[in-house]
Amino acid sequence: MSICSTVSRDLDEPVAGTAPAARTWLLLEQTGPWGAKALTSSHLDPALGRALEAAAKGTGVRLALIRRPGRHADGHAPGTRRVYAGHTVPGNVWLHGATVTDPRRLLDLDFAALGRGDRSAFDTALGGAPHEGAPLALVCTNGKRDRCCAILGRPLAAELAASGAEGTWEVTHLGGHRFSPTILVLPHGYAYGRVDARSVGEILHRVREGRMVVSGCRGSTAWERPGQAAELAVRAETGEDAAEALTVVRTERSAPHWEVTVAHADGRHWRVTVAQAAALPPRPESCASSVLGSPAHMRVTALRPVALPTSLAV
Repeated sequence: MSICSTVSRDLDEPVAGTAPAARTWLLLEQTGPWGAKALTSSHLDPALGRALEAAAKGTGVRLALIRRPGRHADGHAPGTRRVYAGHTVPGNVWLHGATVTDPRRLLDLDFAALGRGDRSAFDTALGGAPHEGAPLALVCTNGKRDRCCAILGRPLAAELAASGAEGTWEVTHLGGHRFSPTILVLPHGYAYGRVDARSVGEILHRVREGRMVVSGCRGSTAWERPGQAAELAVRAETGEDAAEALTVVRTERSAPHWEVTVAHADGRHWRVTVAQAAALPPRPESCASSVLGSPAHMRVTALRPVALPTSLAV
């Protein structure tokens, strides 16, 4: 059977509205091999991995492991590890970094505060500071979750690193492996699918200018999937590419139909109707599955500017 990303590409499956949802990302450097559930199946102490998962549950914080591109033979744990926390909600976007020798220090974090966007929760616990380097380009490469991520993601990460793209890391899981190669770019938290080194170079160039690229974008991880699709539809309609210009302020109703209100920093608002539809014909959702499925995708059916009452305006 063809790998799932090839089938998805051949069927022109839309990528908008498929990004993982996370208001805050917490990234821990962990060398060596990764298993399918990397927090508990890598060289990280599995008891620590389980404790971190429990601490993050329901807080809006998403944990992932990262490593530098290259060979990942079994070896000793690094003496020091990089740790990053990034909050992705417009108006309070930030990326801070720290260095730790004992990853158990992450249990000192106030995960609820971190999920709310309180950067001091990271800095106080880990001695962190604002990240002043290049944006982070996180390439999903975990072949134990899906072979597409290894076959397509690892060469991309290596090419980016060889080209001198600072901030390039491999990451354990971004979801949507059928859109491989996939990346997440911090600080703004936009995820992309079916990228190549050239398109990533353009994305990183625009990020440095506080902008984003709509083409190939899966969505902002600050929002749930209907909000991701709605925001991207407004960007496509208006040509707006400032990374923090748009905010999803309200999502009403529930699956399979939503009414999403998107606000611009200049006061404009749009009401976007989003419907959940099944992708047809059935296709492999993962290389590891022999069962064909019809993955849900977000379809924007209406978009209109609205004037909200002053009491409801942002």
